[in-house]
Amino acid sequence: MARKRIREEEEAAVDMTPMLDIVFIMLIFFIVTTSFVKEAGIEVNKPNAANQTKQKSANIFVAVKDTGEIWLDKRRVDVERVAANIEKLLAEQPTDVVIIQADKDAKHGVVVKVMDAIKEAGIERISIAAAKG
Repeated sequence: MARKRIREEEEAAVDMTPMLDIVFIMLIFFIVTTSFVKEAGIEVNKPNAANQTKQKSANIFVAVKDTGEIWLDKRRVDVERVAANIEKLLAEQPTDVVIIQADKDAKHGVVVKVMDAIKEAGIERISIAAAKG
């Protein structure tokens, strides 16, 4: 009888190795498929807007300060280099929309030049960020 009890206890053990393998594979899958947002790198005073829509798939942000400085991927960029930088970011992480975070006192001409550079990089959907009004 004693031998029969020992065998039953040994057979009742659950092998956890396959479950751990599956958990690690899922962890690697989620890490690889995660998309990272490319923030502009500065904070701007956005104008207020009464009607807004939330963009869910935006990964690239371009900030335009009131002094005319353009920030992209946490560094200052000249307006002539915006298209090249956007193309580089698109190669790393494709998206179909770019959000411009323009200061409420930013010059309209600078914002239009940035929009032209974004379109030159191949992005057709451009959104302007605004604060809730």
